[in-house]
Amino acid sequence: MLGMFCVRVCSGLMGFRAAPRSLHSFPGITVAQIDEEVAKLLQLKAQIGGDDGKHQFVLKTAKGTRDYNPKQMAIRERVFSTIIGCFKRHGAETIDTPVFELKETLTGKYGEDSKLIYDLKDQGGELLSLRYDLTVPFARYLAMNKITNIKRYHIAKVYRRDNPAMTRGRYREFYQCDFDIAGQYDAMIPDAECLKIVHEILSELDLGDFRIKVNDRRILDGMFAVCGVPYDKFRTICSTVDKLDKMPWEDVRKEMVNEKGLSEEAADQIGEYVSLQGGMELAERLLQDQKMSLSKQACAGLSDIKLLFSYLQLFQATDKVVFDLSLARGLDYYTGIIYEAVLTQACVSTASTDAQNGAEESVSVGSVAGGGRYDGLVGMFDPKGRKVPCVGVSIGIERIFSIMEQKAEASAEKVRTTEVQVMVASAQKNLLEERLKLVSELWNAGIKAELMYKKNPKLLSQLQHCEESGIPLVAILGEQELKDGVVKLRVVASREEMRHGPNQERTHQIDVSKNWFWSF
Repeated sequence: MLGMFCVRVCSGLMGFRAAPRSLHSFPGITVAQIDEEVAKLLQLKAQIGGDDGKHQFVLKTAKGTRDYNPKQMAIRERVFSTIIGCFKRHGAETIDTPVFELKETLTGKYGEDSKLIYDLKDQGGELLSLRYDLTVPFARYLAMNKITNIKRYHIAKVYRRDNPAMTRGRYREFYQCDFDIAGQYDAMIPDAECLKIVHEILSELDLGDFRIKVNDRRILDGMFAVCGVPYDKFRTICSTVDKLDKMPWEDVRKEMVNEKGLSEEAADQIGEYVSLQGGMELAERLLQDQKMSLSKQACAGLSDIKLLFSYLQLFQATDKVVFDLSLARGLDYYTGIIYEAVLTQACVSTASTDAQNGAEESVSVGSVAGGGRYDGLVGMFDPKGRKVPCVGVSIGIERIFSIMEQKAEASAEKVRTTEVQVMVASAQKNLLEERLKLVSELWNAGIKAELMYKKNPKLLSQLQHCEESGIPLVAILGEQELKDGVVKLRVVASREEMRHGPNQERTHQIDVSKNWFWSF
């Protein structure tokens, strides 16, 4: 009934609009207003269904999510392969955990970001939430299984009820790639390896210039104490400092004073410290600082920063690492070293005239990796409060994908979406059985092969499919080849052809084996 009403009203308004001379009788109505009301009613009609009462589906993905086409998935798999290869090179093993956890497992672990957790409806008496990250489930896994030593990686989706920024790789459903080292070890050795891993991955992916910022929660807490921040405001002020990569100092200071109730004097003292950046020499200078030297916490953190830089020098990774006192990372569970990797020059060539002249356009994506030490998190789940020291890093994979996809779009590079090595084709009709036998032999030998799903495909169509899909080789069967007991092999790129068979003499010495096909 409502659908019919909308149709009649729309028809009436459209007819009224078609006779604009009658508008003088209604001086308060304009054609633009009629158009706007008609559009609203048509939208309402689409939502409630047409005349037949059927519901009209809106075909779209949920806010903050997306689909991935084969080309995008090929890029993702390449990135995953690089990251997993690095994790395995450093001796990590992998685990998996459920996509949802008990709500109480996640509550109170993320500070002000706890409001971004997706809560699920009551499921048979259990209050559940979708996992916010992979670190808290990992800590729960260690405590539940009484594990005290492990080096693990975990790649899986996490969920955050955030305001998405799709072009910057910020979603509500996204992958995280985590590497963590749990166990009692000497100071800063595992921490330095985590930073080395970030350095290796970002260098290998060739995303552009990057910088890894490091700090320590003990330095931050010591700084807050000597600057006059009340202890009960440490975490909330830390969350505000964490916004310095998105907001200017003036706005951060205003939030500290006006919203968090911090004194202007304390805020100004914090401002002097968070502007400092450097390396080992900055840590040495702060150890001699009149105020910072009064905090045992800060001094312990500064000594570890010095030790960290000495190990990074041996790892040849100090060229990208900077000690930055503005780095805070708002998550509550960090207890020591913290770090974050930021792309400083993620460049993508554009298709504009400027790009043709060699200019490049910057793609803003923000942080692409982050992590730190969380020595107390496992103890929060252990019945006896036994702690397992942990340090780890999470790679912001979605933001990396955004850059890789834009680089692929901007370049002339053709991304292969399959790994087929050879196409089994026929030159004449009625050779389907022979093609099926040959493709089966190739599959049994571990060679990636395919054929067209037609009884009598045209040879030109088969060759065009190879060129479009990037298939490097074609195995062509014809009546003469079958009579001679050979297969004609054609290299698609060069169009070079050769015949191969058990008794065939050939000028090209080619080993038609799995390894030979793999070379293509």
